Amino acid sequence: MTTATRSRARTQSVSPLIAAPAVVGFSFLVLPLVAMVVRAPWRDMAALLSQGNVRSALLLSLECATIATVVSVVFGVPVAWVLARARFTGLGVVRACVTVPLVLPPVVGGIALLLALGRGGIVGRWLDQWFGLSLPFTSAAVVVAETFVAMPFLIISVEGALRTVDRDAEEAAVTLGASRVAVFTRITLPAIGPALAAGAILCWARALGEFGATITFAGNFPRTTQTMPLAIYQAFQLEPSAAIALGLVLLLVAVLVLASLRDRWLRTPVNL
Repeated sequence: MTTATRSRARTQSVSPLIAAPAVVGFSFLVLPLVAMVVRAPWRDMAALLSQGNVRSALLLSLECATIATVVSVVFGVPVAWVLARARFTGLGVVRACVTVPLVLPPVVGGIALLLALGRGGIVGRWLDQWFGLSLPFTSAAVVVAETFVAMPFLIISVEGALRTVDRDAEEAAVTLGASRVAVFTRITLPAIGPALAAGAILCWARALGEFGATITFAGNFPRTTQTMPLAIYQAFQLEPSAAIALGLVLLLVAVLVLASLRDRWLRTPVNL
């Protein structure tokens, strides 16, 4: 197909029957975001974001989301490898359990964390008795809640990439004497690098915006567990302008995440 033909194919006219609902759908999705930008208190933005509670919520959100992403990479990549490469009875059940947090209401996830890791939980009671460790309503609980809801995004991304890696190259390296660790670090990991980066970015963004599981398992205590979504919820009831300012920060993060993933997920090549 010539360049001119490709150009015509890409610029073909759209039927009004498709264009009309498309415009309505696009407007429905974009209008609230535009309204937030238009109604934002731009003159007071710096002052609002520099307030003590707002600044601490920003810093805590960035810190906890980053730690949650690191934890997700450390434990999520091995889980993805097992899902992609291992074969055992019950693999489908394991995969379903791993992906449940994607569709589980976050508040339910927070309740589940309390029942598991709370002071009276099936694991939390032993943590409290043996080590004097109580997770709920601490900064560590924020990381736990964010990891719980965000890790599946990384696992799904990495699992899909692992399924496309050339297994022949890995087996050839093993035949030549390379250890499994060397094969993973020198062949497999570079091959899944883009997917791992995309999954980590999505994981970080999801952790940054987590609300339900955090407020249920960690609470909403300023300077301790109050992240940006929780601060927005509280500020909207007391100081809406501060809520809008914080909301714009999360909106900017979302735009940056989508821009960074554009070449991998949002651009579909034409192969004709």
